[in-house]
Amino acid sequence: MTHPGDRLLAAQAEAAEQRDRVTTSMRLLKAKLSPRRIAKQAMVDATIAGESAAIAGVETARRYPGTLTGLVAAAGLFLARHRIALLFRRTPRGDHETDAGDLS
Repeated sequence: MTHPGDRLLAAQAEAAEQRDRVTTSMRLLKAKLSPRRIAKQAMVDATIAGESAAIAGVETARRYPGTLTGLVAAAGLFLARHRIALLFRRTPRGDHETDAGDLS
């Protein structure tokens, strides 16, 4: 039969071991959830995603240069649509230099 003091010492040793394990787990978790570490990992992930998108875009442009040229031209026309419309807008005759309210 075991002595009650031996069981108490074993339980205390086990409790100390469990406490150390919890402390170690908490330190690891705190390090993983550090805002600085999370921000750094987000930057790395964004950089990798950006590089992948750029590589895919270049490969697509090499594969379909005519389509890319058409899309760029359409985007340019869309962005310049107001200036292009001004080129084709007609002004009434005689209204070029003066405004109707400035005749006095």
